[in-house]
Amino acid sequence: MWMLFLLVACVAAVVSCARLCRAAIAAGALPAAEPGGRPPVAGLGLYETAFLSGGPRRVTDLTLVSMAGEQRLLLAHTGWATVVDAEGRDDLERSLIASIGPGGQSPVAAIRVAHAAAGAIRALGERLAGDGLAVPAAARESVTAGIRQVRGAILLNLLMAGAALVLSAGGQPDGGPAQIWFVLPLLLTTGCWIIARVEVHPYTRWASPAGQDALRAAPDGPGPLSALAVRGPGALLDPAQRAALG
Repeated sequence: MWMLFLLVACVAAVVSCARLCRAAIAAGALPAAEPGGRPPVAGLGLYETAFLSGGPRRVTDLTLVSMAGEQRLLLAHTGWATVVDAEGRDDLERSLIASIGPGGQSPVAAIRVAHAAAGAIRALGERLAGDGLAVPAAARESVTAGIRQVRGAILLNLLMAGAALVLSAGGQPDGGPAQIWFVLPLLLTTGCWIIARVEVHPYTRWASPAGQDALRAAPDGPGPLSALAVRGPGALLDPAQRAALG
């Protein structure tokens, strides 16, 4: 009976590791910057910096704080945002106002989810990916899903080994040395997961290697918005804004 458990563990290990390897190879073939594209460093504005540093969530936080600083939006320490001026000055502000909803008030957590799916955010990410600065969404999601599947295979292997151990404890004549065989798929999945964390980690970030170089080369801008774009809400000096963004 334990042979069936071992077969399930082995199949899960091989399939998950193969998927992760394919995803890593595809992510490693990121397109170079398109000819005639914008210069990588000079083209980084606050929105671009925020996306490459922290993805759509960081762009949403930046837009919220920017509008709050101009008193066109109220950002309460309780984690709610209230629209004061419903006229956005660019696509990202307009999409943020739409994400807050017709009532003009919404919790920040809900705004982040809605704004991340907005067309303006997708267009920003696609433009940066086209310039070779951001990891394409499909490659990032594929690698992330592959790593998640390998982790699931590790857990499944442990569960199957535990079931074999139960058989052994229950007096099954062929259950004694069963756990030794489960070491093989466990080594495969664990080794693949460790290598993935080291080798393909850059492709699970928002910025591609070229985008990370651009972020490192770009000069630090003055003001809280620049700090927020690069380092996140923890860089804000206003404790009420830090509390609002959680």
